[in-house]
This record gives sequence, C-alpha cells and structure tokens, in this order.
Amino acid sequence: KKTVAGLLGILLGGIGAHRFYLGDTKGGLIRLGISVVTCGAGGVIGIIEGIMYLTKTDADFVQTYQVEKKQWF
Repeated sequence: KKTVAGLLGILLGGIGAHRFYLGDTKGGLIRLGISVVTCGAGGVIGIIEGIMYLTKTDADFVQTYQVEKKQWF
C-alpha cells in the first residue's frame, strides 16, 4: 500500500487521490478543493506527501497513516 499511496501522491496528489486511497475522503476533498482554488498549485502538497510516504519504513507508514490516521504531512 505504501508504494501505491506514494505514487498516487506524486502523480495525482493535486486531486487528492492518495488520500482517497488511504480512506481519508475528507482529506481528499480538501486537497481537491485547494487545487481548484489555487489553479493546480496545491498539487505540491500531494508531491510532498507522496515523497514522505515513500521514504518511511513500512512499519512507520502503517502506524502513522493507517493506525493513527494522520491527515497532514
């Protein structure tokens, strides 16, 4: 799951695809809204989060984003 979430964040982070994939509908909608309001510049958030996902260990990723349900960075 970590690799898929990371790649979605990098490639489709502007529309919140990585957050929808992780089951965080609210976070996905917020990121989508930010991208619409900023004409796509909000996609930088998705790129940053995608890189963060890929650099975490599997155990850290599960603990942070699936157990604790961390929503931002």
